[in-house]
Amino acid sequence: MLNEELNHIINDYDQFKQRINEQKQNPCNLSLIEQINRWETNSIEKIQQKAKDYREYIIKSSQPFINDVEMKFKDLREQIRQIHQENEFNEINLNYFRNQLMDITKELNNSSNLSIQQDSQSFINEISIISSKKSKLNKWKQNAITVAAGNGKGPELNQLNNPNGLSINGKKNIFIADFWNHRIVDWKYNTKKGQIIAGGNGKGNRMDQLNNPTDVIVDQQNHSIIISDQGNRRVIQWFNQNQQILIENIHCYGLAMDKNGFLYVSDWNKNEVRRCKIGENNKGIIVAGGNGKGDKLNQLNNPTFIFVDEDQSVYVSDKDNHRVMKWIKDAKEGRIVAGGNGNGGNLNQLSAPRGVIVDHWSQIYVVDCENDRVMRWCEGKEEGEIVIGGNGKGDQSNQLNCPRGLSFDDEGNLYVVDWGNYRIEKFEITFFEVMNIMKYYFPENIQRQSLFGRIPKFRQIPPSLLHPESLHPPYPLPQHPPAAKTIDTE
Repeated sequence: MLNEELNHIINDYDQFKQRINEQKQNPCNLSLIEQINRWETNSIEKIQQKAKDYREYIIKSSQPFINDVEMKFKDLREQIRQIHQENEFNEINLNYFRNQLMDITKELNNSSNLSIQQDSQSFINEISIISSKKSKLNKWKQNAITVAAGNGKGPELNQLNNPNGLSINGKKNIFIADFWNHRIVDWKYNTKKGQIIAGGNGKGNRMDQLNNPTDVIVDQQNHSIIISDQGNRRVIQWFNQNQQILIENIHCYGLAMDKNGFLYVSDWNKNEVRRCKIGENNKGIIVAGGNGKGDKLNQLNNPTFIFVDEDQSVYVSDKDNHRVMKWIKDAKEGRIVAGGNGNGGNLNQLSAPRGVIVDHWSQIYVVDCENDRVMRWCEGKEEGEIVIGGNGKGDQSNQLNCPRGLSFDDEGNLYVVDWGNYRIEKFEITFFEVMNIMKYYFPENIQRQSLFGRIPKFRQIPPSLLHPESLHPPYPLPQHPPAAKTIDTE
């Protein structure tokens, strides 16, 4: 009996030993190891991709800065060469050049403005680029010039009726989505009246009619304009005399176009932004939102105006979430770059944001509609700053009334659609103020336009010029030929 039991034990031992040997050769938990291997591979790929992205980001971020400094230096060198060659300079000229050279040197010495921040909460440490540089903090005159309408609400050619979106071309012509007049108006530079270039035939859904247009952009490549015809739930392209529907059955609001000619449209009902190719009969793909109404990072709540940067990142004014979201290309969720701290008027808040633009320094300009102001945010900062308005609701030149659209011209002047005052306001950048005064007093001495403005060759300066705030010179605007009856998109 005992021998049999011993034999059983020996047999069990032999089987157990065999299983151990088998497991040494072929582990039974091979699937777990395969999962670990996949995790390792995916993690390495993520790390490599992240490192590649940020290397490219650093190189791309540094190059414009270096180019900018180099252009300034070349420009200063050319000015010095000219004035030395002409042998007409004085102490004021020398002080000016000395100060400019010091400024360029300081700017170059402060070029190191990027750092790496690690997130220790995750096993694979996420890194992100934190910029410590002082961005180009341009300022604008706080008293605007009315450049379109401002003659009360109405349908006349010198009036608007709750304008919403706008675009500006290289000639400073302003294309305006005139919401309640159901038309698009082309307001030529320095004119008192606009010209109807789309709609204006009453509210309707015919091809020659519009219904509450909310936005308009210029397609220079095709010499046309593209309109968000919200009331007709369509996006329509308008040539000189012909029209074609690009997208149907969409609750469209904001429009944008990237450098590759892709069209972006926000849908306030589906809470998403889509990208499509003009000429292809489809609704494109979702690039932001599309996960129902909500305040999560992968959701939107009544998106309005949008902006697309050179990397095809989409910035969305998320109106009812009181924030601006940035969706990097192919991202599954966005991140908050302005607001997002509830509805309010503090510097860390927005209230029903509308127009949004991002400059090449990644500074975000957003129309804070119900706070009657325009704010500037630097990505990663907790608070923004007021750049325009914020002086209460009103119709004075330093006030806004439920502003909507936003744009810049090629000189950096800022244009705001003053919805409740039925006008378009232009806020001039202050950089040109003293230069315009110099031009006014010394028109025969202005030599050339440079990165530093216009440099006069003056021998004697009136004392009052040293205190330009006491001067009130006129600012004559250049005259252009009468408006043509075609769409001028250049």
